[in-house]
Amino acid sequence: MFIVGLTGGIGSGKTAVSDHLQSLGIDIVDADLASRTVVEPGQPALTQIAEHFGEEILLPDQSLDRAALRQKIFSKPADKQWLEALLHPLIAEEISYQLAKTTSPYALFVSPLLLEIGQSAICDRILVVDVPEAMQIARTTQRDNNDEEQVRRIIASQIPRQQRLEKADDIIENTQGLAELQQQAAVLHQHYLSLAEAKKHDG
Repeated sequence: MFIVGLTGGIGSGKTAVSDHLQSLGIDIVDADLASRTVVEPGQPALTQIAEHFGEEILLPDQSLDRAALRQKIFSKPADKQWLEALLHPLIAEEISYQLAKTTSPYALFVSPLLLEIGQSAICDRILVVDVPEAMQIARTTQRDNNDEEQVRRIIASQIPRQQRLEKADDIIENTQGLAELQQQAAVLHQHYLSLAEAKKHDG
């Protein structure tokens, strides 16, 4: 299996790229979705989170209040570490399970923390979607209704932009609008198809 890891800072346009590649027939495995699956109501991890942070971390329907949890972990590093120690192994397991089910010529693995927590080790190529930090802040505050301070904290918790670019095999510059982004993605799609084919023959 040939795996392309897609990452980028918050608000960089990862979803726009993965949506386009999905429309070209590529199976997507999303780390964010995997992280939601492991904390669904009834999952052991959610019970542990509620025990650790208190029942107020749950919404009335007993699902996780993500906004409340985000505020807690970004204001207290020890809580963030505790949560990561609990969830990262469970998420890795879920991701492996989902990748094993993919059937397209290559799989696209989307993760905002691909480079931060070593998930890049399972990838054959690293694709980074890149935008300047000012654009990240503008897009994210507009999209998520987050205040600028919180967006800056999230950016600070991710790998620095320059470091991310240095680790990339391929880069999509997302500063010119959707059509340009899709064109760059389509070119890389053809490249990945040939790389996946070559790996199949080598294997």
